[in-house]
Amino acid sequence: MAAVLRGSRCLVGRCYQHLIDPLGHCVVVSTRSMASKTQVGFIGLGNMGNPMAKNLLKHGYPVIATDVFPESCKELQELGAQILDNPSEVADKADRIITMLPSSPNVVDVYTGPNGILKKVKKGSLLIDSSTIDPAVSKEMAVAAEKMGAVFMDAPVSGGVGAASSGKLTFMVGGAEEEFTAAKELLSCMGANVVYCGQVGTGQAAKICNNMLLAIGMIGTSETMNLGIRLGLDPKLLAKILNMSSGRCWSSDTYNPVPGVMEGVPSGNNYQGGFGTQLMAKDLGLAQNTATNTKTPVPLGSLAHQIYRMMCARGYANKDFSSVFQFLREEEGQ
Repeated sequence: MAAVLRGSRCLVGRCYQHLIDPLGHCVVVSTRSMASKTQVGFIGLGNMGNPMAKNLLKHGYPVIATDVFPESCKELQELGAQILDNPSEVADKADRIITMLPSSPNVVDVYTGPNGILKKVKKGSLLIDSSTIDPAVSKEMAVAAEKMGAVFMDAPVSGGVGAASSGKLTFMVGGAEEEFTAAKELLSCMGANVVYCGQVGTGQAAKICNNMLLAIGMIGTSETMNLGIRLGLDPKLLAKILNMSSGRCWSSDTYNPVPGVMEGVPSGNNYQGGFGTQLMAKDLGLAQNTATNTKTPVPLGSLAHQIYRMMCARGYANKDFSSVFQFLREEEGQ
């Protein structure tokens, strides 16, 4: 056996077992019902939440959902999900709930507002927030949930709408380690990678760092492609050279920002779909706040934040963040 059962205990509706692993270490794990396909609550059915909830349905989980915009619920309801009026009603019926919301204020309202999850949450419930928000807010929600006898974990995602639809997201999870296995059971239905990062807030920290690098890389790729085009290089040829050279990155080989270079990416569809510029600006703002709080110098992150804020003010807010290429072209009068 991989581990030997040593004993168990219960705490606010959750049971734990003490296991001894092959190296003689004592490991505490949650003994939540892991295999049961019991109801899962899902709150927030936007561009990311909708396909994520669909994947739970595909894996046989009954889904109870709600969204502030009723029209967002219609498609999921047609697929068999039960739609309720508000988060508190979802919490009254499901003891495993996933939230996918646009911002920190939305998360605070959905969890602690007048019709929030914590108004009717059951003791022992597992609450997983996949929004990208301030790590400090995740910690606040964890404390509030603990007071109600529930467990809160942050699990922001990377991969965008395409990965959400195909079930290939990467989840960065923060929270009590003994609850990670229970969270992973659900998240694995929606993602190819589920990574434990540490205590509550560390999932958000990893996501913020990733998106800051993503923004910097996309701006760099856009500048590089634009310069090459002005120097007379064919954009497809330049992309091919970059992608077999040391300048290769995700923004050049998977999500190229130049129209016509790749198929199936927002740049080939007038920058529609994908990850919005407004959301990137929000995430970069979170990076700036945490950098300020930790006195961490992030000069390129700061500049990227300013560029995406300017883009929002110039009409790019709802376009994919790779539209920074188009923004740079327009800035030079082309």
